[in-house]
Amino acid sequence: MERYSRQMLFAPIGESGQEKIKNKHVLIVGAGALGTANAEMIVRAGIGKLTIIDRDYVEWSNLQRQQLYVEADATNRIPKAIAAKAHLNQINSEVEVQAFVEDVTSANIEGWIDEVDVIVDATDNFETRLLINDVSLKHGIPWVYGGIVGSYGLTFTVIPKETPCLHCLLKHIPFDGATCDTVGVISPIVGMVTSYQTTEVLKLLVEDKENIRSKLVSIDVWKNQYSAINMDRLKNDACPTCGTNPVYPYLTAEKETKAAVLCGRDTVQIRPTDGKQVSFEKISERVKPIADAFLENPFLMSFTFGEQRIVLFKDGRALIHGTKDIAEAKKIYHRYVG
Repeated sequence: MERYSRQMLFAPIGESGQEKIKNKHVLIVGAGALGTANAEMIVRAGIGKLTIIDRDYVEWSNLQRQQLYVEADATNRIPKAIAAKAHLNQINSEVEVQAFVEDVTSANIEGWIDEVDVIVDATDNFETRLLINDVSLKHGIPWVYGGIVGSYGLTFTVIPKETPCLHCLLKHIPFDGATCDTVGVISPIVGMVTSYQTTEVLKLLVEDKENIRSKLVSIDVWKNQYSAINMDRLKNDACPTCGTNPVYPYLTAEKETKAAVLCGRDTVQIRPTDGKQVSFEKISERVKPIADAFLENPFLMSFTFGEQRIVLFKDGRALIHGTKDIAEAKKIYHRYVG
């Protein structure tokens, strides 16, 4: 136990807490900036089992903030989950690390939660987060939400039957569709948010319920801003996920973004299910400065990045030209539309 001696000297963990950590299983959804930082800290802490799920591969732009990866991973386009597992095994060979190169959907998410004690959100889109939220509440598994963009980050711990869930909070989370690919991100905010996330994970693993944080933490490291807001009043008895009559709407295929390859064309159509109108003004502000080509009229917006062209309509529907791969088209949509 010399390996964990300094952690065990910390009274809230101690020997008994270390033994609990050793016998627990954490699931991390996403192996980007938040996922890799959380994974490394959790593995170093001596978790018994860690499962990582991610659909993407390592790119050069990831190396600036995704701390587990090295240049060879980007050169060889190694899937993030596989690269993360390889590096984590070198950090702590005692930990059982599972890696899956998959897109998390309503059809498969429940297959990954067997004997999971805590779920960590390290995703880049709210569709997947709402899936995590539903599966967490349905199966009584706590999860830790985290999000970053620019120099700004948020985190909140969801405890089934005790706290409001993400569905309750959604209207109060001010990301407004911005993504790291449209407005950028700096690595210090990754460290700030993941420190809060992993600390909450450790509290949950050692069952220190008294010190679980009940507030939504908001940080802007560039503007020197910090806030912790009590969200208890937002718990909604009519919430379809955590209310008195839950139906877990995002675990049904109807709530997933619809995508289809257009016949005879190198194009995928993306149709969000929420029917929410998009703000051309806000998307234009983010996308126009970085697009290779940009066009806008009263009916649609078109922007090009490399070989792909995105045509976006007011109702949120989009045509992703230059690919027949639905998973790739969804990734492009979430990257630039949000």
